[in-house]
Amino acid sequence: MKSPLHTPGLPTASYRVASLIACCCLSMSCLADFDNAHPSGAPGLANSTAPPEPDVPPADTSIVAPPVSGTSTETASGLIPNPCTTAHDLDRADLEAWLDGLIPHGIETGDIAGGVITVVKDGELVFAKGYGYSDVASHIPVDPERTLFRPGSVSKLFTWTAVMQMVEQGKLDLDHNVNDYLDFHIPDRPDGPITLRNIMTHTPGFEEQIKSLITDDPKALTPLADYARKSTPTRIYKAGSTPAYSNYATALAGYLVQRVSGQSFEDYIDQNLFKPLGMTHASFREPLPTALMPDTSKGYRLASEPPKPYEFIVPAPAGSLAASGVDMAKFMIAHLQNGEYHGQRILQVRTAEQMHTSPTTMLAPLNRMMLGFYEQNYNGHRVISHGGDTVWMHSYLHLFLDDHVGLFMSLNSQGREGAAGQLRQAVFEKFVDRYFPGPWPNGTVSKEVEANHARMMAGYYEDSRRPDRSFMKLTEIVDPAKVTVGPDGSLMMSLMTGRNGLPVHYREIAPFVWRDINSGWRLAARVVDGRVIRMSMDVLSPFMVFDPMPGWRSTAWLKPALGVALGACLLTSLLWPVAAISRRRHGVRLPIDGVALRGHTASRISAVALSVMSVGWFSLLLVLSKNSGFLSPALDPVLILMYTLSVIVYFGGAAAMLWSTWVAWGTARPVTARFWTVVLALSSLVLLYIALVYNLMSFVTKY
Repeated sequence: MKSPLHTPGLPTASYRVASLIACCCLSMSCLADFDNAHPSGAPGLANSTAPPEPDVPPADTSIVAPPVSGTSTETASGLIPNPCTTAHDLDRADLEAWLDGLIPHGIETGDIAGGVITVVKDGELVFAKGYGYSDVASHIPVDPERTLFRPGSVSKLFTWTAVMQMVEQGKLDLDHNVNDYLDFHIPDRPDGPITLRNIMTHTPGFEEQIKSLITDDPKALTPLADYARKSTPTRIYKAGSTPAYSNYATALAGYLVQRVSGQSFEDYIDQNLFKPLGMTHASFREPLPTALMPDTSKGYRLASEPPKPYEFIVPAPAGSLAASGVDMAKFMIAHLQNGEYHGQRILQVRTAEQMHTSPTTMLAPLNRMMLGFYEQNYNGHRVISHGGDTVWMHSYLHLFLDDHVGLFMSLNSQGREGAAGQLRQAVFEKFVDRYFPGPWPNGTVSKEVEANHARMMAGYYEDSRRPDRSFMKLTEIVDPAKVTVGPDGSLMMSLMTGRNGLPVHYREIAPFVWRDINSGWRLAARVVDGRVIRMSMDVLSPFMVFDPMPGWRSTAWLKPALGVALGACLLTSLLWPVAAISRRRHGVRLPIDGVALRGHTASRISAVALSVMSVGWFSLLLVLSKNSGFLSPALDPVLILMYTLSVIVYFGGAAAMLWSTWVAWGTARPVTARFWTVVLALSSLVLLYIALVYNLMSFVTKY
């Protein structure tokens, strides 16, 4: 959950704030690290790029080889091919020299306490080293063999492996209705059931849910069975149609393992994964076993600040793992060797290959979702990965399948301005460039085509991974996903920034396929009948896509409308007492009485109520972004009160404003006063509309 336990690299659309808010980072890793999608689960979505218009010459989509040393790196499209052409030997000596020059500088400048990196190759551990401290105050260094990190949503890979063990034994079927395995019922939809394949490819169709995801109070933990029964999110998509990363779905998969195995989820993982792999410094248990607690790294916002409390993950199968770097290396080796580690087998070869090579394509040609893993193909090398974030710790695991190499990295701090995510992504990209150099996708389209396609792409988009039925939908208007066009015709996506903190620029290399001008990561769109209907990026597409916001709730007009409406109400609220005080000081009486005075007073009271109510909702989001611990059942009474007040204030305020306007225009009020009553009436209707669109009267306490 990126924060929602997994949020590769950069913060995602509706949960940039919701992710802030929840910091439930079990899922993938920073958006800058996001990747991939699912090949067969989404009818009609496989062919995601539209053919070029008949009068447009076909684009050159060939791979451009890296330039010869000393020659210009500029191509006809203005893109810069990968300058790395010489592969270094991947051995301990080279790794240590390189990483020792990169990591200490990164953690020091980023105010990160410490981290661990492990690299495996051809079935053996090649490199394992800790950097910095697991406990800053006590100066306890990170030990790659003993120090336990919280890899967040990388935990999901263990849950998926356990699921595939059950599939292998015939106890679960990937394409069977999951309701048939449960002792409760997930609400049906007329467009079909949810299957395990949907769950493993993040296409079950659930809305985002961040309530009770991460807590520092062990008393807030609930049994897995209770969580699965009581926390089912609303299904907002047809299963298999849309990738929308789901921590709940992973917890549900863990519950299925628990039910069909007859063991608790934690016992099953201990016996069937940790034991055969010799993972003695790893546990899904919360609280941790006493013997492991002294080896657990503390988590930090910044290394220069005090440590944070231990993070408990309520949906444990989605992210509660604590493990050392060396133990994670054993897991990588087992998957790179198709289920075998030093004579012990956790999966049969055919099952492991099925996990690694069953793609679900949602938006070609972008990276895809496998069964649990997702692609992060780079430099022409096949890579399957998973990232993970708790609030404080940030990790990534990469398997280079054809090269028999695995890379795991975990950091125990957020770092200054997202430094952990930036460092993590830099290590991956530089690792690939250093040891597995290769060409980046490249090509050209005409300037006219590029400009036309850029105009089609510009606008606001909604994230498929979003809270949709609760007040948390309000985060969409706070920080919407937006595509803009640069002066040079390149595209910029508001969510995507480079390691320098500046927007990533994408240039079109084929019809509706763009590439980051400084890397091999792509952005692509699906176009039907001349309209963009879906887009995403390599780093997000496997588990998250973006669809254009429909006009009736587009942030393009709702955000400025909100600003004007709230501004008018706030201005009226502030000037009302100021005018009254001024009149009293100068002995001037308001030149109205009777019904006109009552209308005037009603409009002012309504303006105050609407202002307070609206500011109250945004203040709640701000408070939640500062303290994710409030995202729990303890907030429910506050929400019910705010929902109730919203019904009274937004409907009552709009009615009062309309009545006040009718009264003003029926009496001898000045033209300016009449005009302002119209402004206030329209403002009240806008605020009522926004309250309805963003569920501020929904009485929903699942979010």
